[in-house]
Amino acid sequence: MVSPQALSEGERRTVAEWAADCAERVLPLFEAEAADDGRPRDAIARARAFSRGELRAADEIRRRFVAGRAASAVRSPAAVAAARAAAQASGVAHMGAHALGAAAYAAKAVGLGVPGRADAVDDEVRWQLRRMSAATRAALRRLPVLGEDSAGPLGSGLLTGGVLATVIRQIQTELAGGVRMAQHRAGTDDGATVQERREGRP
Repeated sequence: MVSPQALSEGERRTVAEWAADCAERVLPLFEAEAADDGRPRDAIARARAFSRGELRAADEIRRRFVAGRAASAVRSPAAVAAARAAAQASGVAHMGAHALGAAAYAAKAVGLGVPGRADAVDDEVRWQLRRMSAATRAALRRLPVLGEDSAGPLGSGLLTGGVLATVIRQIQTELAGGVRMAQHRAGTDDGATVQERREGRP
């Protein structure tokens, strides 16, 4: 059975571009420490190529761990998070849920890179939300809520704790809010929460 975190291949190609945008924003944090290590940059470029239909999903799935290994080449937490953002973007070819992982690690990297700015993470999340196309929003809304499904990156693991979890919940809340507002304008919102709708509750 295919995990609901996978999304269709077409949806993965759609959200891969957004994930690459998120990861690329923090790439300088990695390259400031490891300018000669091209693994994160290559992972982002490949995510973009995958989004354009230029690379096969099966080939990218085999390569998805390459950028993650680059995290061991740097020392600062911000640079490590930037490498992991690129790795998550690369992983979108395997599972669409990795797009939220890319955004979360990117926002974490920003926060770590400017520790004196209390609103840095929130500002980055706002940028990420503005960067989403309508198709990206629609695809990401199909993902299960963080912690709801165990078969993928949104299950138990690194993304379910700390800043990463906070960012993903913020994004998913905003996406769900957009649905509720559209339903309200259309006169179809009966007041049920996203969770209640998933469970078939009135």
